Amino acid sequence: MAGAARRRDGQIAQERMLEEAMTAIAEDGLATLTMSALAERLGTSGGHILYYFGSKDRLLLEALRWSETQLTAERTELLGRRLTAHRKLALFVELYLPRGPRDPRWTLWIELWARTPSNEPLQVAQQEIDDGWQRDLETLLDKGVRQGRFAADLDVPARASELLALLDGLSTRVVLGQRGAERNVALERARSAAALLIPHP
Repeated sequence: MAGAARRRDGQIAQERMLEEAMTAIAEDGLATLTMSALAERLGTSGGHILYYFGSKDRLLLEALRWSETQLTAERTELLGRRLTAHRKLALFVELYLPRGPRDPRWTLWIELWARTPSNEPLQVAQQEIDDGWQRDLETLLDKGVRQGRFAADLDVPARASELLALLDGLSTRVVLGQRGAERNVALERARSAAALLIPHP
């Protein structure tokens, strides 16, 4: 029992590191973040941070995975709810989009995209996370087709991929705080695009 308690304490400590890292990256960017500065925020040592993560790229990756694990749970809960396919799709889109400029979760993605071309582990991780969103959206659309809520001839993989690409573009504009790209505007545009890509029967 004591060993389990220690593991749980260690998990909580690591999750706190990841949460604080995500906040720090959103505030100042990964380039300016140092392990010593993060350690100071957490009241620990730089060596302790390095022990867990080893490098800033690894810290970024683990923070992103931690954030996405939470979102995966939310998607799973959404897919299991007794809602119409159209309502589920609307909520899926809302879950995907940033909450606003400098959204910590989306700031991690911006940082990751800047590093993936030259970093194979980051490329693999990005693909794994992207595949999860694609798979869940396809599941949602497939069920909607079977229920007669979406067109019977819908090319589910293609439409899911296109909608996610469009959401990435809208999300980037929101998180960067571009003029005319507020969350409510992005949400309205995403809904309009979803209606065009995924028509009623």
